[in-house]
Amino acid sequence: MKRLMLKTLVAALAMTAFGAVHAQDKTIKFATQNPKGHPIVMGMEKFAELVAAKSGGKMKVNLFPGGTLGSDQANVSAIQGGTLEMASMNSGIFASQVKEFAIYDFPFMFANTKEADAVVDGPFGKKLHDKLQEKGLIGLAYYELGFRNITNSKRPITKLEDLEGLKLRVIPNPINVDWVKALGANPTPLPFPEVYAALEQKAIDGQENPLTVINANKFYEVQKHVVLSNHQYNPQSVIISKKFWDNLDAAQKKIVADAAQESARYQREQARGQVAVALDNMKKSGMQVTELSAAETDKLRDKLRPVIAKFAVTVGQDTVQSLQAELAKVRGK
Repeated sequence: MKRLMLKTLVAALAMTAFGAVHAQDKTIKFATQNPKGHPIVMGMEKFAELVAAKSGGKMKVNLFPGGTLGSDQANVSAIQGGTLEMASMNSGIFASQVKEFAIYDFPFMFANTKEADAVVDGPFGKKLHDKLQEKGLIGLAYYELGFRNITNSKRPITKLEDLEGLKLRVIPNPINVDWVKALGANPTPLPFPEVYAALEQKAIDGQENPLTVINANKFYEVQKHVVLSNHQYNPQSVIISKKFWDNLDAAQKKIVADAAQESARYQREQARGQVAVALDNMKKSGMQVTELSAAETDKLRDKLRPVIAKFAVTVGQDTVQSLQAELAKVRGK
């Protein structure tokens, strides 16, 4: 009888331990608009690998690329509601949550990736991510989408006037609508999952995105021309639901936070290494590539100064000055 009671006790303790271990197991759904094979998804895959390794398999990350869980706006709502755990999307999209994020969409803000890294990885980038907490979002890291370029199906772009009248898809937020108008084109805000079909059906003439996005989404099938305008740089915020985050213990939070930072470094390396590959494939697929002269680029900058001035008031002069101070350090001024 004693032996039976002992076995029963051991079994009960084992089941209790088993339950405790599995109560700690966590599954994270991680979404993006970019398709598998894109550098953003490569970063997400690295994140999933790191989380699994660091947690000994107790935490699992399921990836949802290609906009399979809806638009960026839908993903933000789901994360705030706690039905989606994570997403990676353009940082400027969060201007609808925190006005200061609009500064990430300012045209010609960064001259190169060194400047961008210094800003997003420094106090400025952290401060903006910290502002998301009151909106039910936690900013973990910044991935890189890169410098944006304009494509269209009508004509090659070699000068400012060539943009006149083109119907261009833009990210649905005010600053992107305004800068396209300032260049003489007609802005059409559309969620990203709708862009390919709109191009194919000629509902729009063109769009603007980094080369890796243009290539990964096969826009070369429905676009003939691309101009290397590099008019805007996009960091991508890696965010997690505050509701989910608050239910993690300290060890789990460290695993997720460290994996996000490590995967961000890896992701940016992949993104920068893929730019030349993407451009080469676009050329081979029949796209005609043009570049703007320094004089024409200056014309674009001049046209966009009033837009920047307008939205500098919106985001606040203190935010603009803080970013400019970070850039001055990098530039040695």
